[in-house]
Amino acid sequence: MNDRGAAHPKTPGHHRTVRSFVRRAGRLTPSQARAIESLWSHFGIDPPSTPLDLDTVFGRHAARTLEIGFGDGDNLATLAARHPERDYLGVEVHDPGVGRLLLRIEREGLENIRVARHDAVEVINHWLAPDSIDELLVFFPDPWHKKRHHKRRLIQAGFLEQLARVMPPGARLHLATDWAPYAEDMLITCDASPAFENAQPGGGYAARPDTRPTTKFERRGLRLGHEVFDLLCKRTDWQPPQGDQPSG
Repeated sequence: MNDRGAAHPKTPGHHRTVRSFVRRAGRLTPSQARAIESLWSHFGIDPPSTPLDLDTVFGRHAARTLEIGFGDGDNLATLAARHPERDYLGVEVHDPGVGRLLLRIEREGLENIRVARHDAVEVINHWLAPDSIDELLVFFPDPWHKKRHHKRRLIQAGFLEQLARVMPPGARLHLATDWAPYAEDMLITCDASPAFENAQPGGGYAARPDTRPTTKFERRGLRLGHEVFDLLCKRTDWQPPQGDQPSG
């Protein structure tokens, strides 16, 4: 499962102490290491001292998609190739996946992707300006199967409130998982959030959108007999109470 690029936030105004990912010492191939060394200055984003001006980062004004925990980067690169009119920002903490994506960016000449090797909660809370993301994707996050680890799950009420800060009303949130108990938890959490509403007529899960490429995590889940659940939500016009500040 995709456990990369994100940490579990507590509610706004509190310090976050529990991460939803474990940094694993994956082995970089020589080509991946070369890609990070040679391409990072153009496609990578380092921690900024002030919120990013994404028009400057991408060199244009365009609709923007953020993918949290992009894994090997196949989904992000496929979408960027399909939609050159959009810009794509990917967050991932594991270097082999970053290197693999950069190699594909180089191979296919993709100019509409930028990459952050950082905790996604900190990216959301400190790197991004309000209303700067039109679409946000979280595909196959780590389900943290054991009950005592559920506190590490990414999709929780506090995190949705943090996402809402960077998404204007009408922006789309797309979640996907192949772990049924987590899917149910996601659905309950999103339905209870004032910041998002289910975009599916009648509520519930959505049929698999043609817009979502098949990832290796999905293929593995299907081989194991897991059903895949897609949840599509739309940002409401809800705003956090005055005085709430993001933590991270």
